[in-house]
Amino acid sequence: MQVRPEGLYCAPADIYIDPHHPVDRAIITHGHADHARSGHGEVFATPETLAIMRTRYYLKDETAETGLPYGQRVDLGNGVTLWFASAGHILGSAQAVLEYDGSRVVAAGDYKRHPDPSCVSFEVVPCDVFITEATFALPVFQHPPLEIEVEKLLRSLKTLPHRTHIVGVYALGKCQRVMKTLRLAGYEEPFYLHGALKKLTQLYESYGQDFGEWIMVSDIPRADKHVFQGKIVLCPPAQINDRWSRRFEDPLPTVASGWMQIRARARQKRAEMALVVSDHADWGDLIRTCEETGAKDIWITHGRVEALQYALKKRGINAKALNMIGRDESVE
Repeated sequence: MQVRPEGLYCAPADIYIDPHHPVDRAIITHGHADHARSGHGEVFATPETLAIMRTRYYLKDETAETGLPYGQRVDLGNGVTLWFASAGHILGSAQAVLEYDGSRVVAAGDYKRHPDPSCVSFEVVPCDVFITEATFALPVFQHPPLEIEVEKLLRSLKTLPHRTHIVGVYALGKCQRVMKTLRLAGYEEPFYLHGALKKLTQLYESYGQDFGEWIMVSDIPRADKHVFQGKIVLCPPAQINDRWSRRFEDPLPTVASGWMQIRARARQKRAEMALVVSDHADWGDLIRTCEETGAKDIWITHGRVEALQYALKKRGINAKALNMIGRDESVE
């Protein structure tokens, strides 16, 4: 395995993992924009990730696609075998498992260990080398269960029934996870969605997810502002204080993100209510996962690299930084 300007490179198979730039052959771990990019000649990914890439126009007509369900193996050539294990990040997210000459390397992409009713849970894969992210690799990041944050939102709705609760969520993964968890918590009112969330929510539904009734904000006449009072409106984070939000009377801007654990970030987003909702592993789960893989070597791609590297070395685990850039939860 090598680090090249294009990204992480498997030399024997002549293939990149989540490359930054167009390449001839690419393994894509999931459909977020900082991992899935357009212009590749050949793409290996889960069927769900390929569907996401098509929905987001990341695949050209001439791109050769190989969809691999979790656990199905494929020969990449020169003795390299690829299969995917679930990463628990979003729909179709996967860890790329590469086996070659008796060794196994697992490139985890982005992952989380907290339960998520909108995607398959993370699977620990024993390996020789584990390649991990470090987005939230600081001890301050201890993500609460999502049910606690959802209950906070539901309490606010009961306390402030006259206000429209505008929740900023990333269009892919966060939106659907929040909707599903709210339904499981007993929320029965329709959701109102910004147009940017429509296609991906429909895609999740095509894979069997049931979010109950949801309505596009644009389908409600501007004169009927009262419809949104005491309801939940979901939109991209950039829209909670944008001109778009002025159509609502007395809105309560809310942001759902792992960064909301940092008060300065919440103030920066001008969020009146902050929900700590992350689709990445927190500090404890990063360390636990690295230990559970049994890997002799841990490679860290991006995030708070130095902190995780130091913590792992204190535990007797050989860890090194790959110094890769361009990836972050806020990219979406």
